[in-house]
Amino acid sequence: MGRVDGKVALITGVARGQGRAHALRLAEEGASIVGFDALTQFDSAPYPMPVDDDLAETERLVTERGGRIVTRVADVRDLDQVQGMVDLAFDEYGRLDTVVANAGICGFGKAWELDKSAWDEMIDVNLTGVWNTLRASVPRIIEQDQGGSLILTASVAGFSGMRNVSHYVAAKHGVVGLMRAYSNEVAPHNIRVNAICPTTVDTDLIHNPYFYSLFVPGVENPTREQAGQALMANKPFNTPWVETVDIANAALFLASDEARYITGVLLPVLGGPV
Repeated sequence: MGRVDGKVALITGVARGQGRAHALRLAEEGASIVGFDALTQFDSAPYPMPVDDDLAETERLVTERGGRIVTRVADVRDLDQVQGMVDLAFDEYGRLDTVVANAGICGFGKAWELDKSAWDEMIDVNLTGVWNTLRASVPRIIEQDQGGSLILTASVAGFSGMRNVSHYVAAKHGVVGLMRAYSNEVAPHNIRVNAICPTTVDTDLIHNPYFYSLFVPGVENPTREQAGQALMANKPFNTPWVETVDIANAALFLASDEARYITGVLLPVLGGPV
C-alpha cells in the first residue's frame, strides 16, 4: 500500500524540477497524476524554460515507475486553461484529492529598477497563477465532498526579505497570505491548505549565470562550485541547496493522511533552522 493510494493529484509546472519530483513521488506512492506546464519562455526570467521534451520525460519517468499520468500544455495565468485541467482530472480519474500549485518563475533586479512588465509577469505567474489554480479546483473538490489537500509552493522568500528579487518576494508573501485565508475558508469542507517554503533547490531556476553573480559578486563568470560555496555560508547542514526530492517528500507528507489534521502552516525545507 502506498501512502496516497487511490488519490488523484493535479500538479502545475510539472515538466521538470520540483514539479517533476512531485509527480514522481506521488505516483510512486500510488497517486494518479494530471500535470501541466506552460512551456513558454518568460521575458523576465533569465534562464531557459522547459520544452516539449521535458514534459514528455516527466510522463515517461512516471510511467516507467508504474504510475498513471496525463499531461497537457496549459498556462496557470489563464483561468480557463486551468479549469480545463481540473475538468480533465475528473474526466480521466473521476476525482481530485490533491492540488500542488507549484508553477513559478524567478527574475532578478533591484526593486527600483524593475520594469513594470517584469513585475506584472512575476505576479501573474507566481501569485495569480496560484489563485487561478485554487479558484478552478476548490469548487469541484467541495462538490466531491471527500476533503482534500491543497499544497502551495511558497519559498523562504515567503517569510523573509531578499535582495534583488523584490517582485518574487512580494509574490511569495502573497502565496502565504492566500494559503492562510484559504485554510480558514475551506476547513469546514475537510480541505487542508498548506505552503512549502524551500530554500534554494537544485533546479534550473538557480543554476544560471545571473543567479550565480548575485552570490559571487565581482567575479566574472562565476561557476556552480563558487556559487555553492557562497550559498553554504548560511546553511548549518553544509549543503548549498536541497534536492527536488526533499521538496517532493514534504508535499507527499502533506498530501497523505499522515497530515490529516495539519492545515494553515508553513513547512520550511531550509537545510537549517529558521
